[in-house]
Amino acid sequence: MIKAVYMATPEIAVNCLQKLLNFNDLDILAVVTQPDRPCGRGKKMTAPAVKEFADRHNIKVFQTESIKNDVELLKNLKELNPDFFITFAFGQILTQDVLDIPKIATVNVHASLLPKYRGANPIQRAIYNGEEETGITTMITALALDAGDICLQEKIKITPDMTDTELAQIISDKAPFVLYPTLKQLYNGILKLQKQDDSQMTLAKKFKKEDSVINWHQSAQQIHNHVRSMTMWPVACTKYNGSVIKILKTEMVEGLKETTVPGKISEISKAGILVETGEGVILIKELKPEGKSKMDAYAWSNGAKISVGSYFE
Repeated sequence: MIKAVYMATPEIAVNCLQKLLNFNDLDILAVVTQPDRPCGRGKKMTAPAVKEFADRHNIKVFQTESIKNDVELLKNLKELNPDFFITFAFGQILTQDVLDIPKIATVNVHASLLPKYRGANPIQRAIYNGEEETGITTMITALALDAGDICLQEKIKITPDMTDTELAQIISDKAPFVLYPTLKQLYNGILKLQKQDDSQMTLAKKFKKEDSVINWHQSAQQIHNHVRSMTMWPVACTKYNGSVIKILKTEMVEGLKETTVPGKISEISKAGILVETGEGVILIKELKPEGKSKMDAYAWSNGAKISVGSYFE
């Protein structure tokens, strides 16, 4: 029986944990996750998604602000005597003291084809940069950021209109079927590890709130990538008459407007709002006006009396 402790926090890691429970020779001894946090307008204390799932399935849960400084937690983890720690979007830095606890290794699930997109935001950055392919990597956790030896990888195609939410779901679905054979082969001593080529390394930095603002001087393709990479957070936005408009869904339009005026609304139809960019035009299909729910772009244009020839800021 393979014994493991699962360290994770957000929703993307829940599906993986659920599927791991179906493998009869894998025992998830406990879950380690972040503390409950205030959430929403009411700042109600909310448990991490992984904790909620673990509680429903009677899995022991440890919560900590800092695993490396939590002496009591480290003592408890040593007593569990696991073969593996599994980390998947855990959100905390592990020290060598932590990595020394499992008998075999700490295995991390990373949402890219390492060494590309090391860091906190690999899913969103891959889409933002217009990548046509990404994947899942299992790796042996090292002290340097996502720099450990590669165990197994699986490629995933990024389709032209795929969003970060959709890609996260695909990765969540596929992750356990990359992770389980990794654990199995490591446990049996038959997995050949692969060193990362640091010369091919790229970083996936977290988005900041200010990164959400659309630059209409960019090309239509860049703006389309911008919108579909931020549906989870911080959500692409622009302004119209001083009000913030979140842009939720766009569509590329080919063969129109060789000469453009960035930000100019050139056509309004039931299909959406056609906007000129630094190169080409883009169709806004769904948006969220300030203080309102998401809606069809055409419906908003009627209600807000948007006119052809006006501009997004």
